Amino acid sequence: MGCTVIKGASIINEGKIFKRDLLIENEIIKTIAKDIKVPRSATVIKAKGKFLIPGAIDDQVHFREPGLTHKANIATESKAAAAGGITSFIEMPNTVPQATTQDLLEDKFTIASKDSYVNYSFMFGGTNDNLEELLKTDPKKVAGIKLFLGSSTGNMLVDNPEVLEKIFSSTDMVISVHCEDEQTIKDNFQKALDQYGEEIPIAQHPIIRSAEACYLSSSKAIELAKKTGARLHVFHLSTAIETELFRNDIPLKDKKITAEVCVHHLNFNSDDYAKKGTFIKWNPAVKTKNDQGALWKALLDDRIDVIATDHAPHTLEEKQNNYTKAPSGGPLVQHALPAMLNFVDQGKITIEKVVEKMCHNPAILFEIEKRGYVKEGYYADLVLIDPEKKWTVTKDNILYKCRWSPFEGTTFNNSITHTFVNGNLIYDNGVFNEENKGKRITFNR
Repeated sequence: MGCTVIKGASIINEGKIFKRDLLIENEIIKTIAKDIKVPRSATVIKAKGKFLIPGAIDDQVHFREPGLTHKANIATESKAAAAGGITSFIEMPNTVPQATTQDLLEDKFTIASKDSYVNYSFMFGGTNDNLEELLKTDPKKVAGIKLFLGSSTGNMLVDNPEVLEKIFSSTDMVISVHCEDEQTIKDNFQKALDQYGEEIPIAQHPIIRSAEACYLSSSKAIELAKKTGARLHVFHLSTAIETELFRNDIPLKDKKITAEVCVHHLNFNSDDYAKKGTFIKWNPAVKTKNDQGALWKALLDDRIDVIATDHAPHTLEEKQNNYTKAPSGGPLVQHALPAMLNFVDQGKITIEKVVEKMCHNPAILFEIEKRGYVKEGYYADLVLIDPEKKWTVTKDNILYKCRWSPFEGTTFNNSITHTFVNGNLIYDNGVFNEENKGKRITFNR
């Protein structure tokens, strides 16, 4: 692999910005210093005027493989992730078949070992009847447990209270949950159906999948976690009221209950349905401006710990259906970091905070080994950003297999120019290294 020297970058790490050179040797960050003497055989990247950050870690994606590869696959979506500065992902179990046995889970790891451009892990999926299999999950080799407490696919809705308590009581692994109360949603949907018939307006989505549905489910999950001592992580908060359930008075490493917000809930609100339609149909729904503002407040005051994508592509044909038939979800990994950096330009968040929430905190939360930081001895998962190179999202530069994005037409004020994964330059100004692949993430547990 040889070595690479990155010269003169402004490194962003642990709340500080400092200009240094960085030496990559094989897979590892070997040296960070003011003026590194370039070894004779080294590749040199001149990075004056650019930011160098740790590769982002996306703790929630749906890459659709196996079984749903008409929408996406691990190769296409991990390639898009690399272009977007995401060097590690954690993928969800609701594929076909679902990753609800250890053998099926390992099948996904095998696919990723051959096809993923970036580092990877997968969550084991809990159901009402697979506790014995769930408890076989190796905490050093698997990211965690995923439970659907609403909006599940197949048989993955875990709605048996006794089973839930057993799961929460039986594992020390991170239990990540999707929280929406199914009965509330069903009742709201029936009201909309009675009023509008099959032509329910998209603007009804946050009313059907209401704040009440979210809060009812998430508050119950948190109550159960407190009762059992479980390590709970609540995915994709979308409401103001839910943010009040979380604390910011202790360090992340000491928290037993944590929270995530997704890029789309920070970028869009219910006013945007008129223009974006079903292209911003997600579960949980994009909600009001007030909810959006409360999410930002909780993110900045550290009640919300992580920014993720919930990347969940569907085909353009599927998304162009009317409200009742269009599936929820959308592709985001290529554009999430640029979108957050646009907020930096607007003064809404600092770049140091973006790095904290997208790089450091996922590593802390999931106890990921030697990733998420720019540190000597850590894997060289690194991203170079040109803060002054603007570009506009068009169909021609979208890398997702589905070939659409809710950000189409958006101009970003920054460009990701280089992405390193385990010391390999995977992405270089639009050109991909097709030879090297990512590694299985391991965990300090």
